[in-house]
Amino acid sequence: MKYAALLRGINVGKGARVPMKTLKGLLEGLGLSSVVTYLNSGNVVFESGLGASALTQLIEEELEQAFGERIPTLVKTSTEMIEIAESIPSEWGNSDGEQTYVAYLFSEVARPSLVSELPVKRQFMSIFYTHEAIVWNIKRENYNRSQITKIVGHSSYARMTTRNVNTARKLAALCAEV
Repeated sequence: MKYAALLRGINVGKGARVPMKTLKGLLEGLGLSSVVTYLNSGNVVFESGLGASALTQLIEEELEQAFGERIPTLVKTSTEMIEIAESIPSEWGNSDGEQTYVAYLFSEVARPSLVSELPVKRQFMSIFYTHEAIVWNIKRENYNRSQITKIVGHSSYARMTTRNVNTARKLAALCAEV
């Protein structure tokens, strides 16, 4: 089965530094096949006969051993990644006029009610829940008014990992490749 692994908080700020070439080698060493990394932000597509839960544990343990710290890893099936990307309105993008992001949610915070719990001003953005993810689009002129940056203070923030819409769509395309 094909999966995507999304590593949270690497290669940004004070987060762990994880070179993608090293990550690819580590995952191949675990017996995962057709391993492809995308960008330097911890996106990996691969194939495995194991289930998502076993893969999460296996990958997190290997990363901790290799880098000396726990790196939260979210493993999604290719079907989930494709469904999430397909739920994003086709006209939403990233440009000088707008930003679109996907917050992929770890299972313990994945619930539709999370959208209404976030400390954002929904009147200045479009935001919705889809299968274990939250998708939002903000026009640039409303970015500050939306208060989207306040989500970092929400209790669920540590259990989500965000990607821009271009990355979400590319990962879905990689997951769809035969």
